[in-house]
Amino acid sequence: MARAVTVIPATANNVSPITKTKVNRKRVAAYARVSTDNEEQLQSFEAQMDYYTRHIKSNPDWIFVNVYTDEGISATSTKKRDGFNRMIEDALSGKIDLIITKSVSRFARNTVDTLTTVRKLKEKGVEVYFEKENIYTMDSKGELLITIMSSLAQEESRSISENVTWGQRKRFADGKFSLPYKNFLGYTKGEDGYPKIVEEEAKIVRLIYRMFLEGKTALSIAKYLTENKVPTPAGKGVWHQSTVLSILQNEKYKGDAVLQKKFTVDFLTKKIKRNEGEVPQYYVENSHPAIISPEVFALVQMELKNRKGARGYKTGSYYFSGKIICGDCGSFYGRKVWHSNDKYRKIIYQCNSKYKNEKKCKTPVINEEDLKKAFVEVFNRVISNKEEILKGYEEVIKEFTNTKDLDEKINGLERQAKEILNEINRCIRDNATKAQDQEEYMRRYNALVVSYENMRKAIEDAENKRFERLVKKDRIDEFIKVLIDRNELLDEFDEELWLGTVDSVVVNADGKITFVFKDGSEIE
Repeated sequence: MARAVTVIPATANNVSPITKTKVNRKRVAAYARVSTDNEEQLQSFEAQMDYYTRHIKSNPDWIFVNVYTDEGISATSTKKRDGFNRMIEDALSGKIDLIITKSVSRFARNTVDTLTTVRKLKEKGVEVYFEKENIYTMDSKGELLITIMSSLAQEESRSISENVTWGQRKRFADGKFSLPYKNFLGYTKGEDGYPKIVEEEAKIVRLIYRMFLEGKTALSIAKYLTENKVPTPAGKGVWHQSTVLSILQNEKYKGDAVLQKKFTVDFLTKKIKRNEGEVPQYYVENSHPAIISPEVFALVQMELKNRKGARGYKTGSYYFSGKIICGDCGSFYGRKVWHSNDKYRKIIYQCNSKYKNEKKCKTPVINEEDLKKAFVEVFNRVISNKEEILKGYEEVIKEFTNTKDLDEKINGLERQAKEILNEINRCIRDNATKAQDQEEYMRRYNALVVSYENMRKAIEDAENKRFERLVKKDRIDEFIKVLIDRNELLDEFDEELWLGTVDSVVVNADGKITFVFKDGSEIE
């Protein structure tokens, strides 16, 4: 019996317009994108939209669907491109047959994204036409050409990214920088392009620094600002602890700027990483007007460091928080309320680690009212002895202001460190140019590196001592200023005097307490 062959004609619409002999009406959309939002680019953007709308509607074989758009968005990844993603979603759900776009680089500069998207669309019978390259993705040569063109576009994106990075680092090296003013409290962009103080916002910054030095925690400061309806740097209503801490630690508030704290790891993923020495940083002194004096900023950094190492430092909502220390374990005392709902209600302070240690602390609880009375008694003793304290004040300040011994030590250590570094470089150079016993070379090299690291540590220790001495001077100045302005004895507890004069209170197991004032003097 002879074979019978019947031809079943193709019905799927998967042939490019170039190779089609019979045309069915296609649902056509276009995609337009500009990567920046400057005026010139936006004009181009409007022109693209108008062109594609007219172009599609003028073809009787096409049904106009939409012109999908993205403004001011980079093409290195498709993840954040809402217009693009909406178009692909519509295409995959069967609403579009053909997508027209200007070029491969307008579609995506990432080869992987381009090919993945094109293949997804091909599986659903959706074709993409790139006008500039004259590529139809349903064409047999389409995928090869797309791969080549996308790779070239990706390299172009890499080149642009590297040029931008170079430009930014050149600006940093010249000491030029800008701030994210919309999310930065206290400054606006001045006429000269540099930060200019906004006095209303600067008051909030100074308040945050003052409250912190008075013993408040970042959390309690955030709570206070939220309750008093002070807007955050971003203009929101709720403050967070992290926002307060970032303000307290930002050197820009003292008029300096550390540049390139973070950097972009990969131009495709745009992943940003904190700079831990991978790329250079730049420190610019006196780069713009300061809101906080360098001395106050230094005090805050020292206080942050001290609290970090302290045990049991919790809330700072009350003026005694962070001031009372357990003489047994060194933890801070915390505020507690006894009999909160009856007539015997009273506020007491107790060691926060009293029941956490293996051996229970023997230090007693302290009644808030008793502590206030004790402060009045002790401060009146200080006032009575005011003349004698002020007599020795000049000598004490001179001692702390004079850092000549530490300056000389640091300079000497720096010279030694430089000599060791030169010796390390000489050692490496010799090994590169002369044949040597490698075990002996490694022993010598490692010994030099250890010496250099020890020297750097010694320099750091000396600089910390110098810094602590200057901080101590500022604390004494603050104490003396309060003392000079005060002549009469206290009748009752004064919160402002407490915060301005007392550094800490140590509670001993025998019930005695020692007041440590900011000038270093102690009264039991």
